[in-house]
Order: sequence, then structure tokens, then C-alpha cells
Amino acid sequence: MKALSSKIGPLLCSLCVLCALCVLCDKALALDREAFTFTKYDLDVRIEPDQQRLGVRGKLTVRNDSTTPQADLALQVSSSLDWRSIRIAGKPAQFVTHEYTSDVDHTGALSEAVVSLPHDIPPKSTLEIEIGYEGTIPLDVTRLTRIGVPEDKAKHTDWDEIGKSFSAVRGIGYVVWYPVATEAASLSDGNSVAETIGRWKAREAQAELKAKLTNSGEGVPTLLLCNGEGSQQAQERMSKHFANTTECRYPTLGMTVPLFAIGSYSGLDKPPVNISYLADHKSGAENYALAANLAAPLVKEWFGGSQPATDIRRAEVIELADPDAAPFESGTMLLTPLVDSDSRLYLLRAVHQLTHAAFPSPRPWIYEGLAHFAQSLEREQQNGRHAAIDFMGQHRAAIVDTEKAIAAEHSQTTAAGESLINTGIEEFYRSKAMYVWWMLRDMVGDDALKKALAAYRADDDKETAYIQHLIEAQSKRDLEWFFDEWVYRDHGLPDFHVESAYPRSTVDGHSVVTITIENLGDAGAEVPVSLRFDGGEATKRLEVRAKSKAVLRLEATGTPQEIRINDGSVPESDLANDSYKIEVKP
Repeated sequence: MKALSSKIGPLLCSLCVLCALCVLCDKALALDREAFTFTKYDLDVRIEPDQQRLGVRGKLTVRNDSTTPQADLALQVSSSLDWRSIRIAGKPAQFVTHEYTSDVDHTGALSEAVVSLPHDIPPKSTLEIEIGYEGTIPLDVTRLTRIGVPEDKAKHTDWDEIGKSFSAVRGIGYVVWYPVATEAASLSDGNSVAETIGRWKAREAQAELKAKLTNSGEGVPTLLLCNGEGSQQAQERMSKHFANTTECRYPTLGMTVPLFAIGSYSGLDKPPVNISYLADHKSGAENYALAANLAAPLVKEWFGGSQPATDIRRAEVIELADPDAAPFESGTMLLTPLVDSDSRLYLLRAVHQLTHAAFPSPRPWIYEGLAHFAQSLEREQQNGRHAAIDFMGQHRAAIVDTEKAIAAEHSQTTAAGESLINTGIEEFYRSKAMYVWWMLRDMVGDDALKKALAAYRADDDKETAYIQHLIEAQSKRDLEWFFDEWVYRDHGLPDFHVESAYPRSTVDGHSVVTITIENLGDAGAEVPVSLRFDGGEATKRLEVRAKSKAVLRLEATGTPQEIRINDGSVPESDLANDSYKIEVKP
């Protein structure tokens, strides 16, 4: 009997483990990870740079935004962090943890806790949870190297880490240092990472996040900076030890990615920007401050009237220790190296950053699209319209490729989901939106667009057509068709070509050319059409709807030579067929 018992005991133990794993698999498969919206965070964050450690304790409030009661809840943080405690109503909650592969974190995986709730949570009901987790945040480029990015290059993109001498950590999309809940996403799977993060940001747009961040260590105290509103700093010194506390508050997350940086910073306060720079880089800080001052008049002219001057937040610049690190902007804070000698790059970054500070919006295509549009305006101001269009042209290929990928899915639902008002794809709400603002400017004129932007109030932007009506009121034009094809739905891109051109001589020796333009694409646009002739050029704008033709006439004072559609201001799927040679018979 004893021998039998000695065999049964381990067998039962193995069966228990197997059953537990089966339960975990069943829960993971059946789990609706995006059922809950996180409405409130109240976190106490302890950072120990010497150990690269992060420890978090706090409370979360979540709301069931699905249509069915939920029995389980997913909580995810970076895979380099471990869940220590989860409590509900003051009592320990039952939860199981596992590694969940996803590229929304730089490690390429998440530490997921699947929490068994004490009772089913009905739709629209909320729940408060006490949580605790800790671990390290080292430099990790796993998600990039596994898709073939060279390690040296990857380190300049995924530069997030808590380090002994310098720390900089961004939130979801880089390091999941605060809890989230998303479905898996892979960088090798098209736009799945951007789409997943976009859905998360849309759900958490009104979420409130409060974080009390404390870093401690020995030696010379370092500054702890974050991009929250009204952040307050305090410092405590005991012998060789110090502790810095910064309280960061995000009344609404919106498009803001919470981040923090720790370093031995010096400050340069040069309105309209405040710059925190590292040792021996004061000249770089001064160069950026100069660029910000040069950018300020343009930003004020176009975007300065959208909110009271007292509400405009100061732009913040935080230097990154890696001189080759890719800059990153969130809210009114820019993390960037300050060793670049190219003043044009500083000017572009400053225009983008100051536009964000001057023109807040809950809509990504407005918030980010206008900031990119402002950069094209700066290029035009410095070097003319051609330079601005060249700048925008750097984004066109990415837009075309993204549109092709969506079209390949042959899904009307997908197309509607990637409209500018809904999309989470950066190539759309940044680059395509920039083109949309430029096209609107060409259609209605500078004065009308400036007045419409001055009348914009972020708090009043409750309806999707709000900005459309503001522009229509100033321009006295019906823009419904344009917004329907470019903003409210994704109709792809236009594709113009000259179907025919007939020159006719006039009694004064000139020529009139009748031109028929066909749009082979699924989106219409108002496009410039130019006629080149001996001694000059004539240009008119022509509205050509999707899958349609339109006709215009242009006069030439010399022999007609060539017709050119589109100067690059309208993003087309194919630019190869935009020119047409005219053969004039004797």
C-alpha cells in the first residue's frame, strides 16, 4: 500500500498541474481582453536606477464596455515585470500569470495576469482593483531583431531603459510600465501593432492617470521628469542618499503616451520652450531654443487662436543620452538628442511641437495631421511651395502602400474602420491627414482656413462633422463630398490621367486647349492642371470626382507643349500618368 501511495501522490500532483494548465488555456482562449476600459489609474511608482528596477503599487478602475457580463479580466505589463498582488474589495483575487507574445512592448511579450472576478461584471458596471508588480526595465530590442532589424540600428529606435546614469521610458507601444489589456499584435503582421495600439488609445481617450514617481539613489541627485500636466517635484536628501518625487497627472490620456526620464539635467527656460539638457550640451539646447523662436510666429499665425493664451502649455524638450536616438514626442514634450548640427531639423521639430502645444484636439487626424501640415507650411515659408510639396512627398509612398494593404483585404468594414476619424494607423492620421489639410487649404484659401481653425475648440468637438462645418462657414463652400471621401470613409486614393486634349487656334493667334481629365481612382479631389507652352504656363484647378471625368479649357499664348496634372499636392496612387505631350499638327 505504501508503494502504491508513493506512486499515486506524484500522479495526482501532476494531474492537478495539468488541470490548472487546462483551466488557464481555456480562460486565455475564451478571454475578451478588450472588454474592459481602464477609466482611472492611481499609481505609486518606485524607480531604482542603480538596480534598473521598477516597483508599482496602486489602484485601477475598469468598466465593462462589452455587451455581455464578464467573469474574467486581463491585466498586462511588460514581460520583464512580475505580478505580485491583485486585490478586489480588500481581498486577494485569484489570478494566473503567463507570458503573452505581443509587440506592443519592446521585449516582444507581456506578463499577463488573468483575474477570476468574484462575480460577473455586467455591461457598463465598474470595478476597483488594487495591484502590485515589479521588475527591471533593461534596454531590449527583441521585437525588432526578430523581424530582421540589425541590433545596432534597433537600439536607436527602442532606446527605452532604466539605467544607472540615465533613464527614459515611454508607455504602451514601447514599454508597458502601467497596466493595459490588448489582443496580441506582431510587427511582422502588417499594421496589427498600430491598429491594436490605436484601439487601446481610442478606448482610453478619457481615462485619468495619476502617477507618483519616486527615484532614489546615492551621489549627485538626478531630475525625474514626466509629460503629465502640472507635474510637481520634491527632493529629499539624507547623507549620501537622495529621493526625488514627481507627481504626474493626466486628466485625459487622449493621444498622450505617459513617459518619464531621469538624468543629471540642467535647465534652459527660453519661451516658448523649456529645455532640459545633459552636461556639455548647452549649445545644442540654445540652438533648439533659437529654432523654437523662429517657429513661433508661423504657429501663432495659423494655430494661436484655438484656445486662450492662459491655457497654452509650455513646450518641453528633454535630451536623450544616445546622440543617434530617434526623437519621440508625446503631448507637449519632445525627447530628442541635442547634438544635431542641422538647424532645419530643429526647426521642423519645433514647429511640430509648438503646434501641438497651441492646438489640442481629441481627434488624432486633427491633432497630428495639423502638426505635420505645419511642418509643410514651414518648408513653404523657407523655400517655397515646391519645397513644401517635396516634404509631403516623402510620406506619399507609405500612404500608397498602406492603402494597397487595406484594399487587398477586400473588406468594406475594414475600409470604414481605417477612415481618418477612426484609424489607428500612423500613416493615415499623420501623413494622409497632412495632405487632407493641405488640400483643404488649396480649396478654401488661407484666410478661410485660418479663421476656421481659430474658431475651433477641443471641448466642443463632439460630432465628427464639427470641423467640417467650421470650414464651410468660413469658405461658403459645400465640402460634404470631400469629407465623406477623405475623412469619414477610406475610399483609397485618386488616379488622374489626361484622356484627351484638343488645341484650337483663336483669331488673335493664341490657342485654347480643351482637356478631359479622368479619375480612375475611388476618391475624388480638386487637382491643379497646368498647360505648358512656348513662353509660359497656365494653371487652373479642377474638381474630378471618383471614377469620373471633367473638362476644362486653358489658353496658351504660345505653342502648346505639355499638360501636367497635379503638382504633388494631392496624394495619388500612380504619378506616372500625370503628364501628356501635345502634338500640334501644322
